[in-house]
Amino acid sequence: MLVRILLSAALLAVPAFCQDGESLTVDPVLTQLPAALRMSGHVFLSDADAAKRSDALRSLARSPEGQTFLTRILGRMKDPKMRMSILDRIGGSSDVAVLEALRHHAVNDPDAKVSMLALEKLDARHADELVQLAEKRLAHARESGNKEDLRKLADHQERWITRKNGGEMPSFMRAVPALFRVKPAGQPIRALAFGDYGQGTDLQRNAAAAMLQYHKQKPFDFAVTLGDNFYSKGMESPWDPRWKTWWDDLYNPLGIPFYVSLGNHDWGLPGSPAAEWVYGLSSPSWKMPSTRYTFTAGAAQFFALDTDVFSHAQALWLAEELDKSTAKWKVVYAHHPIYSHGQHGNGDNLIEMLLPVLKGRADIYLVGHEHDMQHLKPEGGVHLFIAGSGGARPRPITPGERSLFAASSNGFAVLDITDTECKVSFFDSGLKALYEYKLSK
Repeated sequence: MLVRILLSAALLAVPAFCQDGESLTVDPVLTQLPAALRMSGHVFLSDADAAKRSDALRSLARSPEGQTFLTRILGRMKDPKMRMSILDRIGGSSDVAVLEALRHHAVNDPDAKVSMLALEKLDARHADELVQLAEKRLAHARESGNKEDLRKLADHQERWITRKNGGEMPSFMRAVPALFRVKPAGQPIRALAFGDYGQGTDLQRNAAAAMLQYHKQKPFDFAVTLGDNFYSKGMESPWDPRWKTWWDDLYNPLGIPFYVSLGNHDWGLPGSPAAEWVYGLSSPSWKMPSTRYTFTAGAAQFFALDTDVFSHAQALWLAEELDKSTAKWKVVYAHHPIYSHGQHGNGDNLIEMLLPVLKGRADIYLVGHEHDMQHLKPEGGVHLFIAGSGGARPRPITPGERSLFAASSNGFAVLDITDTECKVSFFDSGLKALYEYKLSK
């Protein structure tokens, strides 16, 4: 207790600074924060390190008290990027002060981009109300046992979830294609898997170079991406110049198809998911036939999901496709973990909606989102792997009760699958083998 009191007193005695460097000396706004959040508030206001400020913002945005603090300092953030960062983090909150801040900046912010973001956040809030109403109507259809109504309503609900996420993706881009084959049955396959990578940094280039080097020694048949393909808001358009430097130059040299899944950052711009779909029409490597789809390769069947807008429609589709599958191995891949000991933790909605579909049906659930590598204890026969290490800055991770393996490192995963064995391996960007696990049937 004494340490906490002394720390709080010290924080109040230390000058804090706005983004523009204006001294705040003894800041009354900091005094209104709970003691546990004052350090985060001080760091956000005064630290010159962008990464530390970002972590502090994330911490503040998780609590109502932190959100109130952020709304109070919005007006004195002279840098529009800082105002956008704050509104982006707290815009989904139900707090009245946040709603008023969104309305104020939608009309009065001197920067048009900040106003546009505020309007998008307000639109998402309204869409969320419609999603909740659709959820209630779905519950009635489920209780009545009317499967036809359930299917129709699930498809309609998915539209509102898409709106809630700020996306503008026509329904035909979400239409599920027929099952297709990548490699004939009876042949062994080797697949590359990675997520959380599109930043155009040395970390991404190094990981991509390692993938190419591995491929030259042990060729891949194809690859799957685990979302967050392009930071921080996805792609502006199919003609965005980053396609060349962040994708083509790095991954086309492998000469294999990459079957894409979307992450939360790919939904950042309203047109980004559609841009990623369109790019796949002409790219020799980038393949995204829909936001969800399935294909076979050797003894395995792969199922791509979009967990950022995971819907009842996706859950119904996945259950049907898994039940129909005659493949020896069933691999479901997406962006968000069900369980994790990383920064984001468990996905409560996926525990409720997705895990029951996977149990007893799938062998592997493979994802990104966490900037690390993990293997967690199986649940209902489903092995849980995380490979969100393709180029984003790794985050520290501490193994937990579910951990079979955990590492903070850039790199990638490899799946070697035959009729009798499925081996999952992790490699870092120096091609050091970090972990290997074999499943047998």
